Amino acid sequence: MDSLDILIAEDNPKDFEFLENLLGCWEESVNITRAPNGRVALEIGLSRTNPLVISDIQMPEMNGIDFAKQLWEKQPQARIVFWSQFKDEMYVRSLVKIVPPETVYGYILKSSPRERIASAIHTVLIEEQCWIAPEVRKVQGRAGHSLTALSDIEYEALLDISLGLTDNLIAQRRYLSRRGIQSRLNSLYNKLALDQEQFHSDKVGDSFNLRNRAVAVSLARGLVNAFEMESEEKDFQDWFQRFKRTHKEKT
Repeated sequence: MDSLDILIAEDNPKDFEFLENLLGCWEESVNITRAPNGRVALEIGLSRTNPLVISDIQMPEMNGIDFAKQLWEKQPQARIVFWSQFKDEMYVRSLVKIVPPETVYGYILKSSPRERIASAIHTVLIEEQCWIAPEVRKVQGRAGHSLTALSDIEYEALLDISLGLTDNLIAQRRYLSRRGIQSRLNSLYNKLALDQEQFHSDKVGDSFNLRNRAVAVSLARGLVNAFEMESEEKDFQDWFQRFKRTHKEKT
């Protein structure tokens, strides 16, 4: 039997060693290549036919979601097992958008028992069947529910207030009127089940700041996290520098 070539995209040496030992116990003969970040993983993956991949999600240079998106754009037949310590809705939402039709993939949590991790990887890479951790399936269900899932516009509004942007800056960045901004925010609050009346009392000064409350609820739900917000912050700073240059030229 020919040996299997498996690419492991993992920047943590201990996690890579764990996977290496795990695959070493298979009956199948396995050749393992390690990529320490998503960018190197993409270069290796694109050079292979029908790539078999185990990928972390949080990696330097390029995260696992962006890596998979670019690999699948060129090689939709690639089979990828995402293994991560995170089940945040932010990741699940991003992943659902990029998986090509008929593509086999998996999602297993690093906290899962060794036997479950081994089974998930074998199911996807060898048996060619999808395998999604039960905990992640629950998040998928919530993210896909029409009454609670955020639309792209609502999610964009959440990112803007998570970055601390004022209405004026949001209006400039998104080409919106003040009324348009409030409409987006009200829609976001409704999806997050934030009833404005419940956050007001008869006592002066007891009112909640709905923006801050929306961010707090979203953090607890996994709609935003610090790692992904770093990328959003960079995108915003790039836009802001262009905005300032344009504004300066006009004045």
